[in-house]
Amino acid sequence: MFRLQHHSVGYAGKTILHELSLDIQPGERVALLGKSGSGKSTLLRQLRAQQADKVAWCPQQPGLVPMLSAFHNIYMGRLASQPFWYNLTNLVRPQAKPKAEITELVASLGLSEQLWQPAERLSGGQQSRVSLGRALYQQRPIFMGDEPVSALDERQADALLQLLCARHHTLVLALHNVEQALAHCTRIIGLAGGRVLLDAPAHTLNAAELNALYLSH
Repeated sequence: MFRLQHHSVGYAGKTILHELSLDIQPGERVALLGKSGSGKSTLLRQLRAQQADKVAWCPQQPGLVPMLSAFHNIYMGRLASQPFWYNLTNLVRPQAKPKAEITELVASLGLSEQLWQPAERLSGGQQSRVSLGRALYQQRPIFMGDEPVSALDERQADALLQLLCARHHTLVLALHNVEQALAHCTRIIGLAGGRVLLDAPAHTLNAAELNALYLSH
């Protein structure tokens, strides 16, 4: 499904990913772990570019339209798949089908009371859940997220990671929380300085081994 062979990426004369080679198979739930600056976000973008039309994307920054409601921000996940006139109609008067779909989705995200509130009035955690909802509403088989639950408490994060796993066949997630990675993912890729230091099935690893990724290199 995804393949990099001796792949390097650099920006402004600095190499971010160094000669990476890896394959990701359909059905894998992959956690990318490592300190900030280790190359997780860059690797996610490189992988996403290979299957862009199949990937539901959740960036680290929600990127919501502040004055639009949670409903409309989630609906934006399908803008590209609907004709312009239909999107415009839903902006002015939401139609029954997307209304029912998004109402059901926000219930699973714990946002029912915030459905019609402008994004600018939502807390950071609520905005993060709206961003997740927008990605889920795309209904694509692969989910990629860059720290998608970092703004949530542990209980909420675990519940939403379970939801993501239930709704997507394949996932690639950049995470910081090693316990979440072990609980919800089948494979762990550990990065440091743009290189793979660890690549193994999650069931063969423990938190102490993964915490070593966050020590100085």
